[in-house]
Amino acid sequence: MRTRSAPFVAIVAGIAAVGLAFISSAGEQDTPTNEVPKRLSSAVFAGGCFWCVESDFDKVDGVVDTISGYTGGRIANPTYKQVSHENTGHYEAVKITYDPDVVSYDYLVTYFLHHVDPTDADGQFCDKGESYRTAIFVANPNERAIAEADIAAVDASGVLPTPVVTKVIGAETFWPAEDYHQDYYKKNPLKYRYYRASCGRDGRIKDLWGDSAAAH
Repeated sequence: MRTRSAPFVAIVAGIAAVGLAFISSAGEQDTPTNEVPKRLSSAVFAGGCFWCVESDFDKVDGVVDTISGYTGGRIANPTYKQVSHENTGHYEAVKITYDPDVVSYDYLVTYFLHHVDPTDADGQFCDKGESYRTAIFVANPNERAIAEADIAAVDASGVLPTPVVTKVIGAETFWPAEDYHQDYYKKNPLKYRYYRASCGRDGRIKDLWGDSAAAH
């Protein structure tokens, strides 16, 4: 058998060492860090047309995602057609994912109340029916306490002509709406602006809340 020369063996060993160093370095780069993922929370609000509620909450610093959907009803995985027939018990609602280090649940509740008509028990603005009623869906006793306290504060302030009828309800399964409803105001800006204006949403909110609506 032919014996390898010393220089040849040294070259091979050097190449192998470089390869091992590269593999080790690549492995170090791929190793996950020990950083703790940012803690996010969620909240669910029903405020009439979910296109509008989604649009309003997307403007809030600390809100990282909004999803239009249905909740509070009697059947699983409802469709828009089923809910719009007003016989399933569902609310049009929006699930909001937010960073509690940036925005508090208390602020989100207050913001919500100032962007709906919480005195209307039959729906919202031009949309009437059970699916358009307002509600705050709470996931725990702390959220319930905050929501009820904020509603009580609004009633005590006397800023609204009649008491708040927005319900505080224990959270139920949230069913995302069809894809075409998600980010509707972005996908169909002209149709959305026409709908919002013709429905009288912003005018009614201004009449109800005055300058305090713009402050929230």
